[in-house]
Amino acid sequence: MPTAPNLLFIAIDDLRPELHCYDQAHMHTPAIDRLAARGVQFDRAYCPVPVCGASRASLFTGLRPTPQRFRTHFTRIEEDAPDALALHEHLQQQGYTTVTHGKVLHHVNDRVGGWTQPSRPFEDAFPGYRNADNVAFWRKQRASTPAGVAPRTRGPAWEVGDVDDDAYPDAEVVRRTAADLDRLAGGDQPFFLAAGFTRPHLPFLAPKRYWEMYDPASIELPDMSPPSDCPPQALHNSGELRNYRNIPDDGPFDEAMIRTLIQGYRASVSYLDTLIGRLVDAVEASGAADNTIIVFWVDHGWNLGEHGLWCKHSLFETSLRVPLLISGPGIGAGRARGVVENLGIYPTVCELLGLPTPEHVAGTSLRPLLEDPAAPGGHALSRWAHGESVRTDRYRYSEFREEGEVVGRMLYDHDKDPGETVNLAGDPAHAGTIEQLAGLLPPIDVGAEA
Repeated sequence: MPTAPNLLFIAIDDLRPELHCYDQAHMHTPAIDRLAARGVQFDRAYCPVPVCGASRASLFTGLRPTPQRFRTHFTRIEEDAPDALALHEHLQQQGYTTVTHGKVLHHVNDRVGGWTQPSRPFEDAFPGYRNADNVAFWRKQRASTPAGVAPRTRGPAWEVGDVDDDAYPDAEVVRRTAADLDRLAGGDQPFFLAAGFTRPHLPFLAPKRYWEMYDPASIELPDMSPPSDCPPQALHNSGELRNYRNIPDDGPFDEAMIRTLIQGYRASVSYLDTLIGRLVDAVEASGAADNTIIVFWVDHGWNLGEHGLWCKHSLFETSLRVPLLISGPGIGAGRARGVVENLGIYPTVCELLGLPTPEHVAGTSLRPLLEDPAAPGGHALSRWAHGESVRTDRYRYSEFREEGEVVGRMLYDHDKDPGETVNLAGDPAHAGTIEQLAGLLPPIDVGAEA
């Protein structure tokens, strides 16, 4: 049996802290709640960029996104950071068996040599419809679209699945991961096992019983008004959602659709929770639990109508704040309130596993907060398109830049305005705060293309 700790990554797509353990009493997430209770829950963790490919590449390399690097969901480490040592490559070089299933990096064939066992394809993994009419529509769309081009109309944005819990692709991630846990737990090498789940990413697919957990009539509707004095660069048309066939191309949604979308998101989260429970049970059954560090992380947040926005792709708190849970041998239970970054996961893992941290890794280790959840955090940097943002203990400040000039600013006081409804950037009383926070942002690169 290996003496070095094992590592299990549980990677989630598009999950905001819409979980019962994050004080969202309306949510049914008992399995994730149990996982949170056995380790440290980071209450204020932030992603580096609110889009999946770029965010995952940043986390796996420990490098910050820039206007030239890690920009879109198409991001590939081997193109944007060919000289960086990705986390799975580093662990493999240090003697770990590295195995991945599902969506961990955005492209399953990105830096594939670092995986001892790469992810195998899933049939109809995305969008993943299972109801017959939706499957038929999607296959027709795909067949009529040129190779290499994503179909413009993806089918409906939600599905009330007339299926059991095993029907959707994420259940196969659990099955494959559980099988590898059994196989690897008795081996001589420590393992790094990464399981990537698509839910609650669009489309919102979940078996019917999860939809029935949430009454659409009781859903509290979000404030869909933009913040006061909001720069136009901060907003978008929710284009990702409008790719789906039952969503209007432009304009607001009616109340029934808003309630259904929120219900579908919550149903997807609760379905995900059941699968996470199965995976954690598999860790226990394998006999490796006492020597396995579990990191539950999310690529970015999601907007559920706040400010009139859906999906991610923004520099608001809803797009950038993510759940983060770390548990394992030697890690006590607690809730860390300090501001931290997902970029800190790479160096944290290295320290917990007793491995050197590569010099290129920019993130700050989270180990001090694992040892003392009451310890202070720092600040978190994020960027999207032409915007740069910093989150401190009290404020979120963002700048939008074009051709070497700042063309828009946002400042939100989270002590007084956690919903980010009043932009204070134009108030002279906050000029000193803006100057201080602007100094934390990356300098303006006149030649950059965002």
